[in-house]
Amino acid sequence: MSTLARARCVYGAHPSTMDAALAAAVLICMVAGSFVDPHGPEGVNWNLRTPDVLSLALMTAGAAALAFRRRAPMAVLAVTGGVSVVESVTGDPRAPVVMAAVIALYTVAASTDRPTTWRVGLLTMTVLTGAAMLAGSLPWYAQENLAVFAWTGIGATAGDAVRSRRAFVQAIRDRAEKAERTREEEARRRVAEERLRIARDLHDVVAHHIALVNVQAGVASHVMDKRPDQAKEALAHVREASRSALDELRATVGLLRQSGDPEAPTEPAPGLARLDELVGTFQHAGLRVELARTDQGTELPAAVDLAAYRIIQEALTNVQKHAGRQAKAEVSVVRVGPDIEVTVLDDGLADGEAPDAPAEGGGHGLLGMRERVTAVRGTLTTGPRYGGGFRVHAILPVKSRTDAATEATGDPV
Repeated sequence: MSTLARARCVYGAHPSTMDAALAAAVLICMVAGSFVDPHGPEGVNWNLRTPDVLSLALMTAGAAALAFRRRAPMAVLAVTGGVSVVESVTGDPRAPVVMAAVIALYTVAASTDRPTTWRVGLLTMTVLTGAAMLAGSLPWYAQENLAVFAWTGIGATAGDAVRSRRAFVQAIRDRAEKAERTREEEARRRVAEERLRIARDLHDVVAHHIALVNVQAGVASHVMDKRPDQAKEALAHVREASRSALDELRATVGLLRQSGDPEAPTEPAPGLARLDELVGTFQHAGLRVELARTDQGTELPAAVDLAAYRIIQEALTNVQKHAGRQAKAEVSVVRVGPDIEVTVLDDGLADGEAPDAPAEGGGHGLLGMRERVTAVRGTLTTGPRYGGGFRVHAILPVKSRTDAATEATGDPV
């Protein structure tokens, strides 16, 4: 550590000690200057003189006040200015008591705002310079009188410059700390969003495939003795569904295990192009599903396409788990103006059993649907149907806001 840096550390740790040392140094300088008489009998020459007792007392009082300059800067300026005026009126020749007032004025300027510095500085310069010019044996234009005006101005200016620099450095530190907090908050937000996305994907994959496995395993167990061929077919569906679930889970866990940026996926994200395949898996599991589409030729953003697929997948999974074994589901995908509407209906109590229907806003399935729809700036409506059953209705924008703005302005991306 350099000597200057070490001194700054000591000054910051013990400011009172440093102020006392400064007061002692100022007293030594004033006393040493009071022994010099620049005006001898033969003009300007440097002759030694002995200061009177009052001047020594005033110098001691002014220097002692500087030890408290950080605690009460205005009071210290008043004390040092007062002893300087007294010395200007009574001293002949004068002792440099005004040196304490200059340092006190510097402290005030360094610790207050600029308007206060202007007011206090002008008042101090006027009082001290006026007292020096109007009192004493020297003419008003004497060098010593003009020096009082110059040194008080320098003290106020230097203090204001120091205050401005401190404020500038503090502003830079505040901006750096704010930027650091912003980066940390953004990182935490991105982590939370990524965890939520992974949780949604895992829920969709596990819920869908495990529901199929559960249904097919139940069918196989029911017909194992009487219809072994049908039981073998159900077990084959169980194996296919479990293999698909393991593949998707392996891919997701593989992305999580990568330390760097994940490589581009080799298989595209599922979308409405695979809707027939999705409906087929539920039909093989014994769920009656009717599909109606009027969205042919519609190109959807990847996020909207995935959201529509996952909404239908989750809604059909809920039908299979909650609506009863003989329930019937209807799926429709319709293009309506700038939006695409996805609707999944079921008839609920088709077999007379009381299903555990999902309540509005309850369960991770409906919550995941709502989060996906909100992410693409769509709307979702879910709830029981009149007469039994459940309804899921999502309105998704065909174009993102960026695409819509580009099309409206005619500017390329």
